[in-house]
Amino acid sequence: MAVMGTYDRFDVAFERGEGAWLFTADGRRFLDFGGGVAVTVLGHCHPHLVTALTAQAHRLWHCSNLYRIPEQERLAQRLVAASFADAVFFCNSGAEAIECGLKLTRKYQRVVAGAPERFRLITCAGAFHGRTLATIAAGGSPKYLEGFEPKVEGFDHAPFGDLDAVRAAIGPATAGILVEPVQGEGGIHAAAPGFLRGLRELADLHGLVLLFDEVQCGIGRTGRLFAHEWAGVTPDVMAIAKGLGGGFPLGACLASARVAQAFVPGSHGSTFGGNPLAMAVGNAVLDIVAEPAFLHHVRTVADLLQRQLAALAVRFPSVISEVRGVGLMLGLKCAVPNRELVAGLLEGGLLSIPAGDNVVRLLPPLIIGEQEVVQACRIIEHACAELASKAA
Repeated sequence: MAVMGTYDRFDVAFERGEGAWLFTADGRRFLDFGGGVAVTVLGHCHPHLVTALTAQAHRLWHCSNLYRIPEQERLAQRLVAASFADAVFFCNSGAEAIECGLKLTRKYQRVVAGAPERFRLITCAGAFHGRTLATIAAGGSPKYLEGFEPKVEGFDHAPFGDLDAVRAAIGPATAGILVEPVQGEGGIHAAAPGFLRGLRELADLHGLVLLFDEVQCGIGRTGRLFAHEWAGVTPDVMAIAKGLGGGFPLGACLASARVAQAFVPGSHGSTFGGNPLAMAVGNAVLDIVAEPAFLHHVRTVADLLQRQLAALAVRFPSVISEVRGVGLMLGLKCAVPNRELVAGLLEGGLLSIPAGDNVVRLLPPLIIGEQEVVQACRIIEHACAELASKAA
């Protein structure tokens, strides 16, 4: 095969998608509870996104950031109005958004705070921030660092949720703190509200930049537009992507005016970031996801899914030991190898995603309906029954 072997792929290929469903060329259909790893927040081929993308494709695909891009300015203003931020940088992925945040943090400490000795960031064990050399170092996972040594310097790790450990890690070279409000790849661990509020207090006390990675948990995934809203706390910088493009490559780094002022022309850039096609889709996603009624739907259907999964965990403790997560970012902590449950669900027509800590991630599109939730849980029930009988 001409494609590099960087993925452990399942032997299935999809020809088309519609709503929460994916279809193969031979007519099989699968209920998509993987969502392209939390990307397809409006499902597949949502008419509003298709219309927006098609209309823009007939006008202009690419324009250099040497010139103004009106739809980029519009999306930035809408994100600012819906968040803590005062300024936005557009890029193409979550890793790029994190890289932007890392650079912005260092630049802020050097040119605004007048503390060039501050360049290190405290991150959390179990984190995942991307696949670039800097972001794998920020995550700190040996699995992703192996073979890419020496790792990029400048990251100190503390246990997720341990405020005292974060406090102890702060030193004279510390520039900021980077955390996922809900860890995805690490196994669907939601930060306690008190932990996030404590990080805000530490950042303020020590003059640090607080960065939130909402690449996976943002854009309505938890039932609020941004996951940190549940804790009533705001960061200085936030990375978003995945759901923001609804399937089109799009990322963004949001920042407060105080921190954003560190970037001036030439500080950072992207050839494709903020291109007209991506901006048309991003604006179309916000048209729907940012509406209170839509977020209410997410919370309602998430409650149904969580209750049904909790009941299955009670019935099949030899397969599911715990249900984790917030909103429609859920994880099944497995008592069997998680790949076995993923394979069983695939066989039954339900797509899911393995994660760290032996967890199966369930990340359905936010448009998912109650009937589809019930259907998905029937498939999970059947797969659990099969695995439980084998373990007996």
